[in-house]
Amino acid sequence: MEATESTQKYLREVQQIAVSVDGREIDRIVELLCHTRSKGGRVFFLGVGGGAGHAGHAVNDFRKIAGIECYAPTDNVSELTARINDDGWESCYANWLQGSRLKPADALFVFSVGGGCLENNISANIVESLKLAKRIGATVVGVVGRDGGYTAQIADACVVIPTLSADTVTAHAESFQAVIWHLVVSHPRLKRNETKWEQASLVDTERSFSIAMA
Repeated sequence: MEATESTQKYLREVQQIAVSVDGREIDRIVELLCHTRSKGGRVFFLGVGGGAGHAGHAVNDFRKIAGIECYAPTDNVSELTARINDDGWESCYANWLQGSRLKPADALFVFSVGGGCLENNISANIVESLKLAKRIGATVVGVVGRDGGYTAQIADACVVIPTLSADTVTAHAESFQAVIWHLVVSHPRLKRNETKWEQASLVDTERSFSIAMA
């Protein structure tokens, strides 16, 4: 049975996006995060919805694989909801960052489909966080969709996922956020520790070589 046209269309778009993403911006993110680590800075991952899920996952990988101290406000639901309840949605991330003593050596890493827009009240909590970061002098990087919004306007490095069709903007933006930050954390300049399955593959290769040479 052949794949449906909608499935084929989606996969064609994935292929097209993969070859058109700006690799120079990805390398720039790698460079900036290497600099953050060398200065003893921390990386704060910010996202809403699917981006919040990416943030928690990225904290795990960048701490474990790249050896960078990382956090995400969405990983503590008690504090986050208390701040939303008491202070409001727009300021919840920025106030959390202030409580974390955000400093110039630190970096914000944004996962957002639209990148934030105060005029349209979209991801206002991310916009306020970026304004705080710029005032303090912290580094800002991101992976976003559409036109990149406020994140792309002010970031030190930002990958904008191309929009190929109106009905797959979110799906592709969030999918490629995962692709790109996995690329970044696995980059030879950032990677410090092997993961389980790469270690297992190395052991299997060495075992096969030993058997072949015996």
